[in-house]
Order: sequence, then structure tokens, then C-alpha cells
Amino acid sequence: MNYLIPENIETERLYLRIPKEDDWDDLHKYYSDPACTQYTNGKPMSDTESWRKLASLVGHWQLRKYGSYALEEKSSGKVMGVAGFEFPKGWPDPEIQWGLARKFWRKGYASEAVRAIKQVGFKFLPNISFISIIHPENINSIALAEKIAASYEKTFLFRDNTWHIYRHSMIS
Repeated sequence: MNYLIPENIETERLYLRIPKEDDWDDLHKYYSDPACTQYTNGKPMSDTESWRKLASLVGHWQLRKYGSYALEEKSSGKVMGVAGFEFPKGWPDPEIQWGLARKFWRKGYASEAVRAIKQVGFKFLPNISFISIIHPENINSIALAEKIAASYEKTFLFRDNTWHIYRHSMIS
């Protein structure tokens, strides 16, 4: 398959790669955790829902020729979550999104992954203006967005919730 962006990215501590079926156990731990999903889904996912989410992550690569990466910790081989590009029908613009299982929070993994993803995005998809859609109470994701050179643009109503849009600029 010819994708618009690299299928794999490597950082100091992470392998970023297209999600695969074997990732389901690790990703389900993330998607079924209420603390991890409170600002995205609003509720934990069932086995079936997290399986469908994995399928949609894989399918996005097929439909758009880019997508979200599984974040694999080099030292353990564990998949800690996902980060990358998402542009489903109805989204205002292509999004850079991220989400990690709770045991990987506050270790710098999300910023490490998203910095690499932004570099790839601006290099291989230079004509796309990326956003991140963040729940207004998700102060950790807001702080990360600002840390990686995304600026608050507006608040809007989307799918019966209020959200903030952060617009990304290139990291210098």
C-alpha cells in the first residue's frame, strides 16, 4: 500500500507504527479505562467497541492513506496508546490526536510522539492545516497542545459537547 506518510516512525523511546490486530489487548486497557476516556468517548469502551475502534484506526490508513500510530514502548514492547492523524467524516479539519494508557502518563511519551508526528505531518502533508479537538476540562491535553506549538482557536459545539480547537503550527 502506498501511504502519504511513513508507516513507521522511531523516536528515542518509542516505535510508532500502523496498529495491528495483536495490539488489541494493550489498546483495550486504554479504551476501557474511565480515566482515559472521560474526555474523549465520555465513557469506557466495551470489548466490542474497542475492537471496532482498532478496526477504524486500521481502516483510516486504508481510506485516507494516513492515520494514527500505535505507540510501542521500546523498552517493554507494550503498546501504550495511539497518536497520529484522524480525519473522519464530519470533522472540521484533519486532527492530530493522542491518548495513552494511564500507567504511561506524565513520562513525556505523548509529547515525544506528537512532536515526531507533527514533523512527519508538516513534511509529507504540507498543505494540510492540523487541529486538535480537546475537551475544555482536559487540562493535561491543553497543556500538551500548547507545549507543542498549538494555539487555541475557538470553542465550538460538536456532537452535543463543547470542545476547544487548537491549531497546530510547525515546531521550530
